[in-house]
Amino acid sequence: MASWVLCMTLVLAALAEAVGETRYEKFLRQHVDNPRTSTLVVHRYCETMLARRRVTAPGRPCKPSNTFVHAPAEDLVAACSQAPDPTTGFHSTLSPMSLTACRLRGGDTRPPCAYRARQVQHYVRVACRDGLPVHLAGTYVAPQ
Repeated sequence: MASWVLCMTLVLAALAEAVGETRYEKFLRQHVDNPRTSTLVVHRYCETMLARRRVTAPGRPCKPSNTFVHAPAEDLVAACSQAPDPTTGFHSTLSPMSLTACRLRGGDTRPPCAYRARQVQHYVRVACRDGLPVHLAGTYVAPQ
């Protein structure tokens, strides 16, 4: 199962690059919204942004979760210059960032997609390639 997921991820990454979008550009499209876009209906931020950024689309399953970072892309690029965590290999931002965490409501992944939005201030973990973030690996609150 894991090898199938890896294979599909590689195929999708190759397709994204084939249509002219680099992995970094895809990362920006899916995860960076700075400054935060104001929507006409605030509680529909996730549905609006995920559709506008082509993360969700009619006929495709709903993405279970997605995080939007409301900070300059340069701050995420700067994380790639930090030493990676020896356990995970991911790089972390130097400070907490304003985020909107979108989580799918209910268990159904068929459209229409309905999300719950949560505003938080968290550190961001990214995977980097050639000095640029290409995958948002997660967020966390610094230990006290």
